[in-house]
Amino acid sequence: MTDHETDRNDTEGVDGAERAGFAPDAPGAPTADELRQAVDAVDDEVADARAAALRQSLDDYELDDDDLDIIDAATEDADAITYLPALPVLAVVGRPNVGKSALVNRIIGRREAVVEDTPGVTRDRVSYKAEWNGRWFTLVDTGGWEPDAKGIDLSVAQQAEIAIELADAVLFVVDANVGATSTDEHVVKLLRKSDRPVLLVANKVDDLVQEPNAAQLWSLGLGEPWPVSALHGRGVADLLDKALSVLPEVSKVAKDEVDGPRRVAILGRPNVGKSSLLNKAAGEERVVVNDLAGTTRDPIDEQIELGGRVWRFVDTAGIRKKVHLQQGADFYASLRTTAALEKAEVAVVVIDVTQPIGVQDVRVVDLVLESGRALVLAFNKWDELDDERRWKLEREIEQDLAHVSWAPRVNISAKTGRHLEKLVPALETALESWDTRIPTGKFNAFLTELVQEFPHPLRGGKQPRILFGTQAATRPPTFVLFTTGFLDPGYRRFITRRLREVYGFVGTPIVVNMRVREKRQRR
Repeated sequence: MTDHETDRNDTEGVDGAERAGFAPDAPGAPTADELRQAVDAVDDEVADARAAALRQSLDDYELDDDDLDIIDAATEDADAITYLPALPVLAVVGRPNVGKSALVNRIIGRREAVVEDTPGVTRDRVSYKAEWNGRWFTLVDTGGWEPDAKGIDLSVAQQAEIAIELADAVLFVVDANVGATSTDEHVVKLLRKSDRPVLLVANKVDDLVQEPNAAQLWSLGLGEPWPVSALHGRGVADLLDKALSVLPEVSKVAKDEVDGPRRVAILGRPNVGKSSLLNKAAGEERVVVNDLAGTTRDPIDEQIELGGRVWRFVDTAGIRKKVHLQQGADFYASLRTTAALEKAEVAVVVIDVTQPIGVQDVRVVDLVLESGRALVLAFNKWDELDDERRWKLEREIEQDLAHVSWAPRVNISAKTGRHLEKLVPALETALESWDTRIPTGKFNAFLTELVQEFPHPLRGGKQPRILFGTQAATRPPTFVLFTTGFLDPGYRRFITRRLREVYGFVGTPIVVNMRVREKRQRR
């Protein structure tokens, strides 16, 4: 039995199934108003009784412990706030060209991280969901630490601290055939100061002849070196067994804080006005704003009163390119963005409307979706728009940001403070949606009405049925559907769109997971 889960980014938009003829918005499908009225007409007690009957019918199917935990959670208070457990994070770090990406590819079981025989190869994606012996974890692939003759301590420290900050445990990769270098020794000093478990990986040990090379790495003082060959897979299984033994069940670095001011991350590509926005919101010069590299080394947390309430803002504007680190600048920017998101509840993605929406803008938005945080889009420098650029901008939004059409849009000028007051209601709306829970009875009434009016199309002569549904978590709203077969991605997106139309969910991603279950075999 396999759990089929949709990706957070796979719950919106149109896919090939719809283009191939599956049209959930065709005549016959219930409108949002009709569906809302039908669900509202179902009495709460009746809805709960129906849901209980559907739950009872699940006993005829093969369920595992995780299924039962999810179902039990459905009985919680409708106003309760629950988080998805954060997967533990394992970072792969080391200087350039020691085989980090090859090791990442070996662990995740596919060639996804870029691998070249030159140091400093830039990668677009930085984290991957990996599984070993039934346990899932997040694997973070980091760029090589490029030493600089004048500032090696600073450059290595900045990059190492980012990697450590994001990790529950660290795989420190060293080329066993080269041995420990001065750069490796600088990194070791930083790793020793951290409170994270560190496993020393002696890579490129392809056979027994090279085993003694690994033994020489005891001199680094990080304990036993683990000899592996990322290229051939030798020793990787033992390394992963050890890594899982030191990783917590639930990530400690991604641990959510409760209560206190709501936490807001200000994100965006360089020079879009993030620091200017924070300064204007604070009413004073809290963050240095200039074009020099490394203006802000770490995200700056600020308590700011805005709209009659206190917020905690995290500014990431200081991510700039060091000249000697240009190859990996985008990579480290995304790492820092990820770190800010881990601490935030809602992200304000700042977009410069005087420039065309680019790949970097979309990438930042997608990072927010992957993190599951609430989202507000702030279109900055709005006062500088002319009619021609405004028309082009709307076309760009339709094309590049269609998958987040549910996110509140605020048109502002961070420099002058124009319309800054509109940011607060947008934040409040997104956070309220992020916290929303639909009672199990009402959710199953919603599914019943939806499926009756527009059932899933036949596939191979069979029609998959939704047996039972529940909201497993809030922050973000996460739904689990128990089904008799695999639901088309287009049909899952149809469910998601109808959820938005009936219940709002403005400003929050929605996760729809699916668990395909088979009937118990009668004996």
